[in-house]
Amino acid sequence: MNERVDGLEVFVEVASTGSFTSAASQLGVTRSAVSKTIARLERRLGVRLVQRTTRRQSLTEEGRTYYETCMRVLAELEAVEASLDARRGVVRGTLRVTVPMVFGRHCVAPALVELAAQHPSLAIDLSFSDRVVDLVDDGFDLAVRIGPVPDSASLSMRKVGVQEMVIGASPSYLDVHGRPESIADLEAHTLLAYTKLQDPWRVGGRTLAVHSRLRFDDLDALADAALQGGGLALLPRWMMLAATQTGAYEFVLAELPAQRLPI
Repeated sequence: MNERVDGLEVFVEVASTGSFTSAASQLGVTRSAVSKTIARLERRLGVRLVQRTTRRQSLTEEGRTYYETCMRVLAELEAVEASLDARRGVVRGTLRVTVPMVFGRHCVAPALVELAAQHPSLAIDLSFSDRVVDLVDDGFDLAVRIGPVPDSASLSMRKVGVQEMVIGASPSYLDVHGRPESIADLEAHTLLAYTKLQDPWRVGGRTLAVHSRLRFDDLDALADAALQGGGLALLPRWMMLAATQTGAYEFVLAELPAQRLPI
């Protein structure tokens, strides 16, 4: 029985990747082992499932029908095993997560590495992207996003924190150009723009158009430019806190309410 199940898994991997070589890499076996498994499966079923060419493998009509059935069988088997493991307190399976680039790298990834260490049977597939994804179509189980999320009848959402956006710059920039004391003072300063989420800025309940010669679609690069004295930046407080503690960065207009984005 185990050999038959293994054969199904190998066939599904070949069908999904379209390649014996890619399937072998994913399964951690040799290409020869994959080829032999598929050949045994075809002999047992009495039909050709995979059409071989020198560059790629494609499914025959019988192979496509068998693939759909295998996917259902393996999904049901995984669900049963997960249910039994849950009764024993074992967390297993694959958790596919999509997270924002910078926040995910600095804040989410360390937490998920710790989670994986606590549950040896759990595999985590982590994708870093700031784009809007369709969890169902893209195959994700969980998304971490920052900012307002539209109401949805098909998604369950939970607020896990708040990200404060604050204005700051390097002391070297502020010593030369002065420290702004009001929102109006910002118009005389060089503002560093983040093109993905926060143009215009929202400061103290007001909206401020940002006309900048320096525009970034990466928060790490924007933070580096601010630390180098490039101008004022609107960045997450958590991201620049360590730099303020060493004196490399300085928050300004701290008396104004910070823009708060839900996580």
